[in-house]
Order: sequence, then structure tokens, then C-alpha cells
Amino acid sequence: MIDRRAFVAMVGGGILVAPLAAKAQLASKVWRIGFLIPVSLPDAATGTSPIRRLPVFTQRMDELGWAEGKDFTVESRFTEGDEQKLRNAALDLAGLPVDVIVAVSSPAVNAASAATAKIPIIAIDLETDPVAKGFATSLARPSKNITGLFLDLPELNGKRLQLLKELIPKLNRVAVLWDPGLDPTPLKAAEAAARTVGVDLRVAAASRRDDFAQALSEATRQHTEALLVVQSPAFDAYAKEIAVLALKHRLPSIGVFNGFAKSSGLMSYGPDLRALFAQGANYVDRILKGAQVGNLPIERPVRFELVVNVKTAKALGLTVPQSILVRADEIIQ
Repeated sequence: MIDRRAFVAMVGGGILVAPLAAKAQLASKVWRIGFLIPVSLPDAATGTSPIRRLPVFTQRMDELGWAEGKDFTVESRFTEGDEQKLRNAALDLAGLPVDVIVAVSSPAVNAASAATAKIPIIAIDLETDPVAKGFATSLARPSKNITGLFLDLPELNGKRLQLLKELIPKLNRVAVLWDPGLDPTPLKAAEAAARTVGVDLRVAAASRRDDFAQALSEATRQHTEALLVVQSPAFDAYAKEIAVLALKHRLPSIGVFNGFAKSSGLMSYGPDLRALFAQGANYVDRILKGAQVGNLPIERPVRFELVVNVKTAKALGLTVPQSILVRADEIIQ
């Protein structure tokens, strides 16, 4: 017969040991974080690949108490703008399985959501309205397995067109470099903004590196006077190449991220992409600590920056007005 006090001690000890064992198991787990980005890796001489943003993510994870290699590993999948390859990459990550997927751009979010309805997906999507697209029930409470950072701000392209018009008051015709593989919302917003600003917008479609030269040559043949580069992972990866082509064709250009202006583009105006990857780490931190993805509110980028390349302006024979320079967060001489 078991002594009653021994039995109570044994049961009580079991009650204490179970949570401690669970916590120890959680602490010893090495989490798998999947990254899905629909762009191939450019060489160092011609691009600024999104893979360079990953150290920002891992640095923020380190600040939050997660050490790469010890607490988590990163499974990165970069495709070449091919829709089937992207779908296969998403299925590959889901099949490992990873514990969370960070999907960069609307095609990546589409592919990840088609691959899994269970694994949490953290979006860094600068093209999509997540509620209209069906990714979330609401911004405050997504309710599904997708949350993260979405930018569906029609006025963003309007502000960038206004900057071009302010720099070139007689501007009439603008080429817009657009990736047809992405959500069309930014293009529609740019077309609406062009009507408001009073310029004629001509679409230059490109989705891969090989498309850029032809797209800008066609823009020149259509007598466009400036270039608006809308958001796309491919355009960010090859920012330098696009900026150099624009300068070659004598097209004053404006991109989204600061890397474009720093790569000899005329201007850039948009969110801080490094900050977006750090915010993505904040989401992953909460997921790994047990938060339900459907309860984490969707966020918008909060910091936008204007970068002006005065050196490029001089090469184009332009003088940047003081009204723009005083608003610039960074001026490249």
C-alpha cells in the first residue's frame, strides 16, 4: 500500500515537473524560420539583393534574445520571378516543416498561403490590401494564419509623382516601371495619381533583370520625360542597374527605397526597408513565444524617408529646388 503522504508528494511533484519539463523542451528547441522571396540573387556588382536585409532580421532577433544557430535557423528560398518555382519553394518550406514563414511581396504571400493554412505567415507586402485580398478578416484581428506588414497606400505613388512634378514643373509624360507579376494595386494608384497631378503615365513592364533594358528603351521611344519605379522585390534587388539605365536614357527617376537613390537614381521616397525586416522579427518573436498569429494586428510602415541624389541631378542638368532639399532625410552630393 502506498503511503498517502508519499502519494500526494509524488502527484504534486509530477504537477510541478510537467510544466518545468515543457519549458525545458521549449527552451531546447531550435526553431525553423522560413524566408520566401520571389527574386534571384544578383551579383554584388549589379544589385542590392534582399538577402542583405536578413542580417537586420537576425540582429533584431538577437536583441530579442534569440541566437541564430542556437535558438533558430533560417531556411531561405529565393526564386527567379517564376510563379511555379515560387509555389514549389513555398511547398518546400511548408513540408520541412518550418515553424513560421516570412513572405516578402504579394506573390510570396500568395504562394505561402496556398501552401499552408496552419503555419504562421508573417508578410512584408508593399502592394496588397490584406482584407480586400482575403488574407485577413480585419487589420486589428486578422483571424487567419497571416499577419505582418502591409502597405496599401495609394497616396504613396501620388507623392512620388508630385516630387517629380515639383522638380520638373513642365513634366508631361512619365514612364512607370511595373512588375506584372505583382498585385496591380500600386499601378492603379499610380494611374489615379497621374490624373490628379496632370501627367500622362506610360507603363513599362518588367519582371526580370533581362527585361529592364528593353523596358527603358521603349520608354525613351515613347518620349517619356521621367521614370517612376513602383515597388517590387526584383526592382529592389537590381536597384543599381535600373538607376544606371535611367541615367543612361536621361530619365530623371524616383524609386521606393533609399538604395535606389544611393545607386545613382535621382530620388527615392518610401518606407525604410531595413526597419520592415526588423519589425518582421518582432512578429516572429511573439509567435515563437506562443502568440496566436490570428490575434496579432496587421501593421503599416510608420517611417518614410526621402533621399535626393544631387550628383545625379547635376548629371541630368537639373537643379533640385530648395523646397525638396529641406524635406530630404538624406542628400547625396
